[in-house]
Amino acid sequence: MIGENGEQLGVMSIREAMQLAEDAGVDLVKIAPTAKPPVCKIVDYGKFKYEQTRKEKEAKKKQKVIEIKEIRLSPNIDTNDLNTKINAARKFLSKGDRVKITLRFRGREMAHMASSKHILDDFAKELADISVMEKAPKVEGRSMTMFLTEKR
Repeated sequence: MIGENGEQLGVMSIREAMQLAEDAGVDLVKIAPTAKPPVCKIVDYGKFKYEQTRKEKEAKKKQKVIEIKEIRLSPNIDTNDLNTKINAARKFLSKGDRVKITLRFRGREMAHMASSKHILDDFAKELADISVMEKAPKVEGRSMTMFLTEKR
Protein backbone atom coordinates (compact mmCIF):
# COMPACT_ATOMS: atom_id res chain seq x y z
CA MET A 1 0.00 0.00 0.00
CA ILE A 2 1.33 3.41 -1.01
CA GLY A 3 -0.08 6.62 0.44
CA GLU A 4 -1.12 9.84 -1.31
CA ASN A 5 2.32 11.45 -1.02
CA GLY A 6 4.22 8.30 -2.05
CA GLU A 7 4.95 7.04 1.48
CA GLN A 8 4.85 3.31 2.22
CA LEU A 9 1.90 2.28 4.40
CA GLY A 10 2.78 -1.42 4.48
CA VAL A 11 0.68 -4.52 3.78
CA MET A 12 -3.00 -4.26 4.81
CA SER A 13 -6.39 -5.70 3.97
CA ILE A 14 -8.54 -4.36 1.14
CA ARG A 15 -11.15 -3.02 3.57
CA GLU A 16 -8.57 -0.99 5.50
CA ALA A 17 -7.13 0.38 2.26
CA MET A 18 -10.59 1.30 0.93
CA GLN A 19 -11.39 3.04 4.24
CA LEU A 20 -8.16 5.07 4.11
CA ALA A 21 -8.90 6.12 0.51
CA GLU A 22 -12.48 7.03 1.40
CA ASP A 23 -11.32 9.14 4.38
CA ALA A 24 -8.90 11.01 2.12
CA GLY A 25 -11.68 11.56 -0.45
CA VAL A 26 -9.75 9.94 -3.32
CA ASP A 27 -9.61 6.56 -5.09
CA LEU A 28 -7.72 3.32 -4.44
CA VAL A 29 -5.87 2.27 -7.62
CA LYS A 30 -4.08 -1.04 -8.26
CA ILE A 31 -0.65 -0.10 -9.59
CA ALA A 32 0.78 -3.63 -9.93
CA PRO A 33 -2.07 -6.17 -9.78
CA THR A 34 0.15 -9.15 -10.69
CA ALA A 35 2.62 -8.63 -7.82
CA LYS A 36 2.42 -10.71 -4.64
CA PRO A 37 0.81 -9.00 -2.72
CA PRO A 38 -0.79 -6.57 -5.23
CA VAL A 39 0.44 -2.96 -4.96
CA CYS A 40 -2.24 -0.30 -4.48
CA LYS A 41 -1.98 3.46 -4.24
CA ILE A 42 -4.27 6.10 -2.80
CA VAL A 43 -4.63 8.64 -5.60
CA ASP A 44 -7.15 10.78 -7.48
CA TYR A 45 -7.94 8.48 -10.44
CA GLY A 46 -8.71 11.28 -12.91
CA LYS A 47 -5.41 12.98 -12.16
CA PHE A 48 -3.62 9.61 -12.30
CA LYS A 49 -4.99 8.85 -15.81
CA TYR A 50 -4.12 12.37 -16.99
CA GLU A 51 -0.51 12.02 -15.78
CA GLN A 52 -0.24 8.59 -17.40
CA THR A 53 -1.43 9.82 -20.83
CA ARG A 54 0.87 12.85 -20.59
CA LYS A 55 3.88 10.59 -19.92
CA GLU A 56 2.93 8.36 -22.88
CA LYS A 57 2.70 11.41 -25.17
CA GLU A 58 6.11 12.63 -24.02
CA ALA A 59 7.61 9.21 -24.72
CA LYS A 60 6.01 9.19 -28.19
CA LYS A 61 7.48 12.61 -29.02
CA LYS A 62 11.00 11.40 -28.28
CA GLN A 63 10.60 8.29 -30.47
CA LYS A 64 11.95 8.36 -34.00
CA VAL A 65 9.86 6.50 -36.52
CA ILE A 66 12.05 4.67 -39.03
CA GLU A 67 10.47 4.56 -42.44
CA ILE A 68 11.29 2.10 -45.19
CA LYS A 69 11.98 3.83 -48.50
CA GLU A 70 11.93 1.69 -51.63
CA ILE A 71 14.09 2.11 -54.70
CA ARG A 72 13.18 0.04 -57.75
CA LEU A 73 15.72 -0.96 -60.36
CA SER A 74 15.59 -3.02 -63.54
CA PRO A 75 18.29 -5.41 -64.81
CA ASN A 76 19.12 -3.28 -67.85
CA ILE A 77 19.69 -0.02 -65.92
CA ASP A 78 22.29 2.40 -67.27
CA THR A 79 25.19 3.64 -65.10
CA ASN A 80 23.92 7.24 -64.91
CA ASP A 81 20.46 6.07 -63.88
CA LEU A 82 22.04 3.81 -61.30
CA ASN A 83 24.08 6.74 -59.93
CA THR A 84 20.89 8.80 -59.63
CA LYS A 85 19.24 6.00 -57.65
CA ILE A 86 22.35 5.65 -55.46
CA ASN A 87 22.22 9.38 -54.64
CA ALA A 88 18.54 9.08 -53.72
CA ALA A 89 19.35 6.14 -51.44
CA ARG A 90 22.21 8.13 -49.88
CA LYS A 91 19.77 10.94 -49.08
CA PHE A 92 17.27 8.51 -47.49
CA LEU A 93 20.00 6.83 -45.42
CA SER A 94 21.34 10.16 -44.16
CA LYS A 95 17.83 10.99 -42.88
CA GLY A 96 17.90 7.73 -40.89
CA ASP A 97 15.46 5.71 -42.98
CA ARG A 98 15.88 2.09 -44.05
CA VAL A 99 16.17 1.56 -47.80
CA LYS A 100 14.69 -1.41 -49.65
CA ILE A 101 16.30 -1.91 -53.05
CA THR A 102 14.17 -3.97 -55.42
CA LEU A 103 15.45 -5.34 -58.71
CA ARG A 104 12.35 -6.21 -60.74
CA PHE A 105 12.39 -8.80 -63.52
CA ARG A 106 9.94 -8.96 -66.42
CA GLY A 107 9.43 -11.61 -69.09
CA ARG A 108 12.68 -13.07 -70.41
CA GLU A 109 14.70 -11.23 -67.75
CA MET A 110 13.56 -13.99 -65.36
CA ALA A 111 15.94 -16.42 -67.09
CA HIS A 112 18.98 -14.27 -66.22
CA MET A 113 18.31 -13.47 -62.55
CA ALA A 114 21.68 -14.73 -61.31
CA SER A 115 23.66 -12.58 -63.75
CA SER A 116 21.84 -9.42 -62.57
CA LYS A 117 22.80 -9.85 -58.91
CA HIS A 118 25.92 -7.75 -59.54
CA ILE A 119 23.70 -4.63 -59.83
CA LEU A 120 22.61 -4.95 -56.20
CA ASP A 121 26.18 -5.78 -55.13
CA ASP A 122 27.47 -2.62 -56.88
CA PHE A 123 24.66 -0.60 -55.26
CA ALA A 124 25.67 -1.83 -51.80
CA LYS A 125 29.37 -1.28 -52.52
CA GLU A 126 28.76 2.35 -53.56
CA LEU A 127 26.90 3.03 -50.30
CA ALA A 128 29.26 1.01 -48.07
CA ASP A 129 30.73 4.21 -46.57
CA ILE A 130 27.42 5.27 -44.94
CA SER A 131 25.35 2.07 -44.86
CA VAL A 132 25.42 -1.54 -43.84
CA MET A 133 23.55 -4.39 -45.55
CA GLU A 134 20.76 -5.53 -43.23
CA LYS A 135 19.41 -8.26 -45.52
CA ALA A 136 21.45 -9.70 -48.36
CA PRO A 137 19.92 -9.86 -51.86
CA LYS A 138 17.20 -12.49 -51.92
CA VAL A 139 14.90 -13.63 -54.73
CA GLU A 140 11.21 -13.26 -53.96
CA GLY A 141 8.96 -14.10 -56.88
CA ARG A 142 9.69 -11.78 -59.82
CA SER A 143 12.06 -9.55 -57.87
CA MET A 144 15.30 -9.56 -55.91
CA THR A 145 15.34 -7.42 -52.77
CA MET A 146 17.95 -6.16 -50.34
CA PHE A 147 17.76 -3.88 -47.28
CA LEU A 148 20.29 -1.22 -46.31
CA THR A 149 20.43 0.72 -43.03
CA GLU A 150 22.53 3.62 -41.82
CA LYS A 151 25.83 2.81 -40.10
CA ARG A 152 25.71 3.51 -36.37
